[in-house]
Amino acid sequence: MSKAAEIAYRYIRGAILEGSLAPGKQLREEQLAESCGVSRTPVREALRRLETEHYVRRSGSQRTFVTDWSLDDIEEAFLLRGMLEGHAAARAADRISAEQIELLATHNKHLREAASSHRLDPTSFLERNREFHSLVLQAAGSERLSALLSAIVEQPIVIRTVRRYDRDQILRSYSEHEELILAFRRRDPLWAEAVMRAHIRRAFHAYRDAFEIAQRAEQIVEAAE
Repeated sequence: MSKAAEIAYRYIRGAILEGSLAPGKQLREEQLAESCGVSRTPVREALRRLETEHYVRRSGSQRTFVTDWSLDDIEEAFLLRGMLEGHAAARAADRISAEQIELLATHNKHLREAASSHRLDPTSFLERNREFHSLVLQAAGSERLSALLSAIVEQPIVIRTVRRYDRDQILRSYSEHEELILAFRRRDPLWAEAVMRAHIRRAFHAYRDAFEIAQRAEQIVEAAE
């Protein structure tokens, strides 16, 4: 990928993740090229890569849209993530160093602080949560797992899930992380895998609840128009 295409890729992917390019929105090469400060050719190259990563989709008329996943698609993504991260946690339990365990504990302490502050800070939670899960994956020591998970964990659904979290949900995530750390201290791969799978599954239910609330709100608005 050329340097200009990489610039376009990072810009478009970032806009999708942060929500400024919303699900279902049509993407026009000319507008994206102007926003990125590059020509249309690297934008086209970036969109092809984003299509393979399921961030965008191409219609039969060759128009490009931000992917709008169905609830079934979302559940499948969480199922795959649970399987892969569960396996990563099991591997990590046998390989993680004492220093890495203490670093996980530090990340989780900051995560709790993000939930306990006077003003809830979901952005800080998201950053600490990503660091925590990345460190577990690093401890697992598998490049194959890292490659497989990179296409799932950074999907926009993860960002949207966290933005719907309330204080209780963040504290529950903190508690699940604490149990995972205990499993690592015990060097118990079965315990670690079970905790991680349950942790990801609960995250799916948090997303589904938010998804259904948003759908009901849209129906009320449509009925009022």
